[in-house]
Amino acid sequence: MEGLIKKGYKLLVIFLMKILKVFFRLVGREFSEEKFEAFMQFVRFGIVGVSNTVLSYVVYTISLLLFEHYNIIESIDYLVAQLISFVIGVSWSFYWNNRVVFAEEKKTENLVTAYVKTVLSYSFTGLLLSSILLTLWINVFHISQFIAPLINLVVSVPLNFLLNKYWAFKCGN
Repeated sequence: MEGLIKKGYKLLVIFLMKILKVFFRLVGREFSEEKFEAFMQFVRFGIVGVSNTVLSYVVYTISLLLFEHYNIIESIDYLVAQLISFVIGVSWSFYWNNRVVFAEEKKTENLVTAYVKTVLSYSFTGLLLSSILLTLWINVFHISQFIAPLINLVVSVPLNFLLNKYWAFKCGN
């Protein structure tokens, strides 16, 4: 299975490189390996993010369904479900971002410091901001509790990438 994933990723890299070369040529810009690597880093972050989103959403949904089934903390069940999915999702993202996305970057801090910064980054976007937005979507706009977290991704994904790249993993120069 791992060999298949590596082959698929290699094909993705080749495909994206060809597309970007054509795009850069069309807009009259110079294509470089540095630009491509920066783009691929965002792609890898996106792949980790998709896996994190699926995992977090499954945990959120199962938690919410269990809370509703057992009539536990009815008025804030979606917030507690979000907290549970947050803890699992942040740990998942940190592991894969450290191993795959930012692995080749020069890091000046230890893993504990990077993990704490990752938790703080995701706390801002994944807990504070998402909780405010969830409350807004659900209580003001009456959007389904199952759909609202998906809407939050439009805001949280770009913010998470920037916070992780330039602060948590200290990759920005």
